[in-house]
Amino acid sequence: MKPSRKNGPRSADGKFAAGNPGRPKGARHRVTKAVEALLEGQAEALTQRAIAAALSGDSTALRLCLERIAPAPKDRPIVVDAPIIKSAADIPAALGAVLTAVAAGELTPSEGIALAAIIEKARAAHELADIEARLRALEGKVP
Repeated sequence: MKPSRKNGPRSADGKFAAGNPGRPKGARHRVTKAVEALLEGQAEALTQRAIAAALSGDSTALRLCLERIAPAPKDRPIVVDAPIIKSAADIPAALGAVLTAVAAGELTPSEGIALAAIIEKARAAHELADIEARLRALEGKVP
């Protein structure tokens, strides 16, 4: 194993050797540290200037201020009248409930897709559990 000038020791196939942790968790880039040092103590003054620019008609400053006041919405809790999925037999009814909610405008299409993906995970889990149970039953029959 020959050490690399830049990246530390590597094995013959070019991979990092065991024990090379890379950048420590939480480490900051030197440029980020430099910018933070320059801005230290200036946050209030900069914020006041951005607000003043927004109030005087600067559309970029206005957008920046509004994005901080009312950020783009993230996920929200979704309520759908769907059956609890206890077995794979419940999957079609659950997907039907999601489709009905999307068609009625109670859910957005992207929310419907997200719920359908969750239902698909439940289907896969039930299928795997069923296969595992069947395999154990078959193994029990083998002498």
